[in-house]
Amino acid sequence: MASSISGQIAKQVGEAVKRAADERRSSWWFSRHMAAASRAVSERIPLVDLLLHVRDARIPLSSECQGLHGGRFQSKTVVVLNKMDLANSSQTKEWVKHFEMQNCHCFAVNAHNSDNIKQFLNYLQARLRELKKSDYPNFTATIMLVGIPNVGKSALANSLHKIGRISAAEKGKLKHTVVSPDPCETKDIRSLKIASRPNVYVLDTPGILPPSISDIDICSKLALTGAISDHLVGVKELAQYFLSVLNSSEEYRKWEKLLPRRNDCLVIDSPGVSTSGSHLETKKIRRHPSDHTQDFIVQDVRRTLFEEISSHQSSQDVNDSMQLIGTEMTALREAFRISLDSEEESCLRVSQKLLDLYRTGRLGHYTLDNVPDLYHAHQ
Repeated sequence: MASSISGQIAKQVGEAVKRAADERRSSWWFSRHMAAASRAVSERIPLVDLLLHVRDARIPLSSECQGLHGGRFQSKTVVVLNKMDLANSSQTKEWVKHFEMQNCHCFAVNAHNSDNIKQFLNYLQARLRELKKSDYPNFTATIMLVGIPNVGKSALANSLHKIGRISAAEKGKLKHTVVSPDPCETKDIRSLKIASRPNVYVLDTPGILPPSISDIDICSKLALTGAISDHLVGVKELAQYFLSVLNSSEEYRKWEKLLPRRNDCLVIDSPGVSTSGSHLETKKIRRHPSDHTQDFIVQDVRRTLFEEISSHQSSQDVNDSMQLIGTEMTALREAFRISLDSEEESCLRVSQKLLDLYRTGRLGHYTLDNVPDLYHAHQ
């Protein structure tokens, strides 16, 4: 339905990012701080025992940290597909197989899942044993995380540190590195202990972008997933980009079961009236109608999007697809309980809330990069 409009919006978003990179309009785009971080990381790569190239599982190719590829350190490099919980699970499996076919070690991970982190830590220790057969376990190993901004390096480092300390039954205060939804928040290289006997330390490093990006498609995907600051493009444009992706996917069909509960949201505007659930639950809903992360609001957003997409006549016409996106944005004002702002302010608030739900996986799981045909040719 909306593949053509998705490509058109993606191009506009990508061009805006590319202009920002070329003109250095961002205060953090390959600033002196990032250039220094890039040099520091490059100097440490030959010295560490294991190199974890962290990427976003939604964009395994587009989130490559340029300058790290090549065969010199391939034997000690692991491609880590973080945020696997936000990506399409079947496509993530295909991407892992693709990297393995390229003779790359690869592991998909969710930095916020303790069981998954335990598996990952065991995997890393096994890799170290393979690389240090002669003197294992009588050595101290260093693992370095590298990648572009906002792929979850700090969250991964913190989780490995926490699980590693618990597994080793070590006492003492846990350290942590700064974790933020905004890109480029990590400023320095920091070391955290993640295992004992042998001692293993992980180095968390600042996110690094290239001085410029020529591929517009990559630029648009970096913007949508939050690898670069939203202000370079605009939240409205990014929200429209996401809706074009959603409208051309099958994710919305999973929300059909929500339709019979359409009237549940009326408790927000009807004081003293409870259509379902306990009085306590109704009171809580009235108290926080502006918190878009609450389940009842997320359900309303899903329901609204399903209704708008389902009732729309499928078409390849660009204008028709843009009209659908406009209708969705208007309908979402009610779903998000936004009614007191001007038209422009309402649009911006809807856009920001919509992007937040997408980036936290509340509106489906999407992999924006397709596995190269070379992989499928071997199937």
